Amino acid sequence: MADVMARSLRLHEKAANVDLVRPQIESLALRPGPGELLLEIRAAAVNPSDVKAAIGMMPYAVFPRTPGRDYAGVVIDGPGTLLGAEVFGSSGDLGIRRDGTHASHLVVSAEAVVRKPDTITLAEAAGIGVPFVTAIEGFHRAGLPKPGDVVLIMGLNGKVGQAAAQIATWKGARVIGVVRKNEPYVGHASAPIDVIVSSQSKVSDAVRDLTGGRGADIVFNTVGDPYYQDAHESTAKLGRQILISAVNKIVQFNIFEFYRGRHTYVGIDTLALSCVETGAVLRSLQPGFATGHLRPFPIVETAIYPLSRAAEAYAMVLGSSRDRVIFDPTV
Repeated sequence: MADVMARSLRLHEKAANVDLVRPQIESLALRPGPGELLLEIRAAAVNPSDVKAAIGMMPYAVFPRTPGRDYAGVVIDGPGTLLGAEVFGSSGDLGIRRDGTHASHLVVSAEAVVRKPDTITLAEAAGIGVPFVTAIEGFHRAGLPKPGDVVLIMGLNGKVGQAAAQIATWKGARVIGVVRKNEPYVGHASAPIDVIVSSQSKVSDAVRDLTGGRGADIVFNTVGDPYYQDAHESTAKLGRQILISAVNKIVQFNIFEFYRGRHTYVGIDTLALSCVETGAVLRSLQPGFATGHLRPFPIVETAIYPLSRAAEAYAMVLGSSRDRVIFDPTV
């Protein structure tokens, strides 16, 4: 197959802030090499990490590059078994250390892609990536939840929080979620979820009340240091805390309580995962999506952008949009 000229967003240097991010649309010639395939991208999600890399918050992001980590589309060149297949995927290196998914086409390893379930759309598949990979990778590292476990999720209504709630209830665990404002859980789950409003009560007291004084077996802290002490005080004996984010990097660490509680802390950085490693992580979730225990995030029409409105889409994501923001490169 001859080279395909891809319409790609390009960032040539980091911007001082999100208002100054001005991706250009350029044409890049693409052709798959051995073990690779060429994908026509039909949808690509915009993650906070995409925008943070653009404004210099990730020093290992290279320039120039095409941003974007998550994708879904149709295979147009590569192994015969995949030709014409609708697939999706994600990666820690795409869009950060190599050209990514905010484009009309993508060359990626054939081992990286996951076949899209028939029950979800391409736009929904594109939105699965980073949040679900982060959630399941945290549980893989800390130990998958099981029936009888209590999982406490700090930042329940964020995308990673929702993905973690879906996975934990799929596995039969009881989930308690923490939100800052008085609001219900907005995502899907396979069982009821108890919600604690951190602005109205002391989180650890509420968790102990809900668990008969035991605390949580797994604390998934999607926010970081603002909830660090609450998470620490809410962790049961032999409990594990998963950390994926930080506002301020330094916290006060009580070594005595840590070892007396026999706690385990797990740090997750999905940017360290290659596209092939990420594909394997996503495939571990396929049974859940097949049975309906896991569901993709809803995609609303107003959150779907053409590549020509990239600056607006990036600003929406860094402005903490509740919607999953998606590029449609075909328009």
